[in-house]
Amino acid sequence: MKNPLSEAVYQKRSKPREEDIRGPYFRDQTAIIHSLPFRRLKHKTQVFFAPENDHVCTRIEHVLHVATIAETICKGLNRSGWELVEDLAFAIGLGHDLGHAPFGHSGERELERLNKGSFPFRHEINSYRVAEHLANSGEGLNLTWAVKDGILCHNGESFEKTLTPSPQEKDLEKIVDRSSVPSTYEGCIVRFSDKIAYLGRDIEDAIAGELISLDDVPERIRREIGTTNGEIINTLVIDLIHHSRDSGQIGFSEEKYDLFRMLSDFNYDNIYRNRILSRYEKYCERIIRTLYEYLMELIESIGEDYERYATDPETKLDRKFGHYLERMDSFYRSEGADAARKVTDYIAGMTDGYALEAVRQITLPEPIEFP
Repeated sequence: MKNPLSEAVYQKRSKPREEDIRGPYFRDQTAIIHSLPFRRLKHKTQVFFAPENDHVCTRIEHVLHVATIAETICKGLNRSGWELVEDLAFAIGLGHDLGHAPFGHSGERELERLNKGSFPFRHEINSYRVAEHLANSGEGLNLTWAVKDGILCHNGESFEKTLTPSPQEKDLEKIVDRSSVPSTYEGCIVRFSDKIAYLGRDIEDAIAGELISLDDVPERIRREIGTTNGEIINTLVIDLIHHSRDSGQIGFSEEKYDLFRMLSDFNYDNIYRNRILSRYEKYCERIIRTLYEYLMELIESIGEDYERYATDPETKLDRKFGHYLERMDSFYRSEGADAARKVTDYIAGMTDGYALEAVRQITLPEPIEFP
C-alpha cells in the first residue's frame, strides 16, 4: 500500500537542505531529539503530576512509546507487502507532543480558556508551531512536510475505528482545529499508536497511585485485552496489523474496536475525571493563570525595551522572559505577534518544575538582606 501523494511532497522542507546518509526522516528524528522542546518533555506531566517519582509516566516516555508502537505496526504491515517508511512513523511519534503545555491537559485547557476568542490553543497545533517556528530561537527544526503533517494531525482524543490518509497536500499553516486527517499511512498509524500508548500505561499508573484497583477494570477488558500495559499494547497492535493488512485502511477489527472504546470510556470515567486528579487540576489551572496574568502585565508595561527586563528585575522570571523575547524578536516581528501570543508560547514551553518555580518567585518574596 502506497501513500497518496508523491515523495517530493512528503520530503520537502521549508528551507532547502541537501540530504545526507541518514535519509530525510531519520534526520528529522535526530533534529527532534537534539531540540530543547524535546528534552523538556522529560519534566512535563503525562497524566499524573508526580515529579519526584521516577516510575510515573512523563511526556517523554509517552512519545517514545508512541514512536516504537508506530514503528512496530509499520514493520508488521511491511511484512504483508505494504511500503511504509518506518523512520517516518518514528519521527512523527517523537515529535507529536513537542508543544504540550506543562501539567498535561490541565495546562492545555487553561491556556485555551485564557486565549478564548484570540486564537485556539491545541497541543497538536502548538506542536507544529514549535517544530516549524519556535524551536532554535525562532528558526524552527526545518522538518519534512510529512513529519509536520503527522504531528499536526495526530489528534490524540479522537477514537475512530479506521483511517485512510487524506489525498490532499494541505496548507499546514492554515490548520487551526483537530478536524484534519494525516496525509500519510504513517501519520494515521501514529494517531492510533497515541491512544494505544497511553490507555494501558495510564491504568498502570492509576493502580500504582491507588486511584483504582485492577478489579475495577471491566472483566471483559482484562480477559480479552490484558491486565498490563504490555499485554494491552500487544493485543491492540496485533489486531491493528491483522485487520489493516488486507483492507487498505488503518484500523481495528469490530471486536477489538468495541473493547478499545470500552477501555477508553473506563479511563475517562475512572482516571481522567477522578476526583483526585480534578483537585490537582484546579491547582494547575491556578498556576497557569497566575503566570499568564503576571507576564501579560509585565510585557504590556515594559514592551520591547528588553534591557529593562534585566535591569533590577523583580524576579528571575522577569529576566528570563526578557531574554526569551529578545531571542525571538525577529520571528515575532515577522509574525506580528501580540502580547497574548508571546506569553502563551513562553508558558507552553515551560516544564512543570519551571512553572512551579516561576509562580513561587512572583508570589513569595525573597527575604530582605541586611548587611
